[in-house]
Amino acid sequence: MSVNLKDRIALVTGASRGIGYFTALELAKAGAHVIACARTVGGLEDLDDAIKAVGGTATLVPFDLSDMDAIDRLGGSIFERWGKLDILVANAGVLGTISPIGHVEAKVFEKVMTINVTATWRLIRSVEPLLMRSDAGRAVILSSAAAHKCRPFWGPYSASKAAVEALVRTWAGETQRTALRVTSVDPGATRTAMRALAMPGEDPETLPHPREVAEAIMPLMGPEWTETGKLFVVRENALKDYRLPE
Repeated sequence: MSVNLKDRIALVTGASRGIGYFTALELAKAGAHVIACARTVGGLEDLDDAIKAVGGTATLVPFDLSDMDAIDRLGGSIFERWGKLDILVANAGVLGTISPIGHVEAKVFEKVMTINVTATWRLIRSVEPLLMRSDAGRAVILSSAAAHKCRPFWGPYSASKAAVEALVRTWAGETQRTALRVTSVDPGATRTAMRALAMPGEDPETLPHPREVAEAIMPLMGPEWTETGKLFVVRENALKDYRLPE
């Protein structure tokens, strides 16, 4: 499905590689100006070259999401330069360790929660007023099946993604009567560095390329998208309602 994002402003976190990189590239192809955020300067510069090669434009913002003041400044800078934000893609996240809960080091648990949960909340807080200034603000927040499956040894990551989904569902409810549409995304197992870290014995060639995920979620960011407060499961190409325990 082709999406026209000409003259739209899109912010993507974790844009230096994986799903974030290819989502930023697809957004640029569709005509959006991409504000690309990541820790890795080299990865951002590679993305900038790829975006220029397809005739797109980008603004590179290298910073660490653990810097909460930087997240606040980012919102202010976007307002000063563009006065609004049309698209948020909150993609950045960390895995932590695959380990029994009782063996997880405190600093590892705290980092997972800081990057995956607190930074996502801070980002929402920083850019919500900007998304509200758009005629069709769209927010896509990357989640994971880990939020629901809660597999043994995945405690910190599962807990963080469950918390993120709770934030996103709450946010969608609060903004339901506005032009902002908010969607969680479960990309499924994807050929990324995080997946390789979690499953070192897995053949990456058996997994979908992150480009496929980026292409699948593009419709969620177009002005024509009307759904909010739901989970988009990429592997099934389906929107799902959240369910309470039965």
